Amino acid sequence: METEDSIKLRSDRVQKALEDAFGVRAKTVSRAVRKAGRRLPRGLRADAARIVAAEGCGGNPKLLRTIDGAALDTAADRLEVWLETVDRADARRGYWTGIGAMIGFNILLIGGLVVIWMWWTGRV
Repeated sequence: METEDSIKLRSDRVQKALEDAFGVRAKTVSRAVRKAGRRLPRGLRADAARIVAAEGCGGNPKLLRTIDGAALDTAADRLEVWLETVDRADARRGYWTGIGAMIGFNILLIGGLVVIWMWWTGRV
């Protein structure tokens, strides 16, 4: 049977892993998962939702009996293992590379349109 302390321990570990992986700072694991949002894959979002739901049972003994401890352990372990593989520097680099590519494409597109407009009006 699960206890409130064991659930809190798991959720604290997941919250710490989310903070390390994404820099998400929140007071509760549910807010941390919400802030991480789509950066988590769909299956891992389901695992995180399972942990949030278990934490939501609070200190209610009847609800604590309904929690599957093995599934909760598996969900927490899968989340922690995946979050250890996240490289914040690489994500930041990819973000800025994407912005640079978008700006470069827009400059080329506008330059091409200006050349076409100049050709069309007979200025070239």
